[in-house]
Amino acid sequence: MSKVYFTDFRTSLNENVPQKLLRLIKKAGIEDIDFNKKFAAIKIHFGEPGNLAFLRPNFAKVVADEVKALGGNPFLTDCNTLYVGRRKNALEHLESAQENGFSPLSTGCQMIIADGLKGTDETYVKISGENIKHIKEAKIGTAVMDADIVISLNHFKGHESAGFGGAIKNIGMGCGSRAGKMEMHYSGKPVVKTKYCVRCRMCFKNCAFGAISFPAPEKKAEINQDKCVGCGRCIGSCNFDAISPKNDSSNLLLNEKMAEYSLAVLQNRPSFHINIINNVSPYCDCHAENDAAIVPDIGMLAFFDPVALDMACADLVNKATPIPNSALGESKRDLHDHFKNIFPDTDWMSCLTHAEKIGVGEIKYELVQI
Repeated sequence: MSKVYFTDFRTSLNENVPQKLLRLIKKAGIEDIDFNKKFAAIKIHFGEPGNLAFLRPNFAKVVADEVKALGGNPFLTDCNTLYVGRRKNALEHLESAQENGFSPLSTGCQMIIADGLKGTDETYVKISGENIKHIKEAKIGTAVMDADIVISLNHFKGHESAGFGGAIKNIGMGCGSRAGKMEMHYSGKPVVKTKYCVRCRMCFKNCAFGAISFPAPEKKAEINQDKCVGCGRCIGSCNFDAISPKNDSSNLLLNEKMAEYSLAVLQNRPSFHINIINNVSPYCDCHAENDAAIVPDIGMLAFFDPVALDMACADLVNKATPIPNSALGESKRDLHDHFKNIFPDTDWMSCLTHAEKIGVGEIKYELVQI
């Protein structure tokens, strides 16, 4: 049974929140990892501009400083988004991070967008096992796979498709390249929004499979779904947001694919995971609007097992009293689950159950409060 270490946000004259986080991660065993001269990817969500629920850079600085103190070379990282927003390419992504306060000065380390300028810099990672159901070869941002050690620093909050977003969501979905995110969210077949197409033909030039054509001089792009392999390069190459994925995957499939992508990221190297339960917004930090928190701030948790960590966080949130003036407080449902009360079509437990089956971690845990 995994021991998940927990501390609340109460402070004293002798210890503030960053100092308490440092004590937590030390107690949870981060010093047992050999960081000497090794690259450590700290996977974080920089937050969509307009969202104010994302983790402050102060949390990242605690982790980066500790990695450096242990002889490692840390960097903050995330992959580009699949949807149209201000983090869909590396330039806008870094500008968004800086706008939200992330910089080498505020965090103590550099920032790298793991899947490159247009979300196409990816490494194919094979996974196998009798319980693997969906993914044979995951598409992960190259900088994440180049790292020797992975640390996930996660804002624990609700999510409209996964139920909640924690360690597995940040690792699995967050480390997928644009094609990887397509594979998890959708069947991987993009479509053309013809009203935005300007016939620049960049999608045609970047398609290696002959799936894109312009059937007549005046016609706009068309994608042959039989030839398309779902690599996502047409989405990255279109500067006019005229190509988008087709939404045809269930939340159950999303959760199971996310678990399998997490295995691809974490297998065969050390990892450590930290969940911060504050500003628990009902939606992902990808939303430019974060909405009011659904429960009061709870605390910080850390351990080597991301499955146990997410399970402990889900239990703590479900035990918390809903805030009246919030999506949860105003919900009329009584499904005995705060996340399902907001998003009844989600099934967050399916992700943890599948992650346990394929060896990412275990659901049972012992909560150790410090």
